[in-house]
Amino acid sequence: MLDEIYGEVKPKMEKTVENLKGELAKIRTGKATTTLLDGIKVEYYGNLTPLNQVANLGTPDVSMITIQPWEKNMLSEIEKAILKSDLGLVPTNDGNIIRVPIPKLTEERRIELAKLIKKFGEDSKIAIRNIRRDANDKIKKLEKESEISEDERKKGLNKIQEITDDYIEKINMVVELKEQEIMEI
Repeated sequence: MLDEIYGEVKPKMEKTVENLKGELAKIRTGKATTTLLDGIKVEYYGNLTPLNQVANLGTPDVSMITIQPWEKNMLSEIEKAILKSDLGLVPTNDGNIIRVPIPKLTEERRIELAKLIKKFGEDSKIAIRNIRRDANDKIKKLEKESEISEDERKKGLNKIQEITDDYIEKINMVVELKEQEIMEI
């Protein structure tokens, strides 16, 4: 019974860490990366379609993203979608390819982004703690219903705490790496 609970907790916590990584990948670091454009969708034959499914994305250097649509009539749609996004990027269209220059981050903007990264980290830690609380409640319920002993409950709660500590540490490492990336000039 306890193994089932552990088995439920780990994938949920792992998903929380993966979600954090996904959110942090969208934060601009001053270096060109195609993941910046992951959230952008364009109108394609009446459907909102992810940008990477209608064009080739590339990074010829650290300050530029290139977008080459598979169909030329998509150029203006892609350009509009990038301008509408909250990324603050300004694309240029030469009729064949869209170039998106990635401006250098100011010190002030780096500090703002570092705060945002910490907030995402804290939100993820709260999610991990909520998963822990739910698991602990299940373990306590098992003891209350006499399905496990008091010793088993204590061991179970300790094991859940160990798992929680591991995932909190993973979150701290992800946040720290992203902060270093942001602060790098």
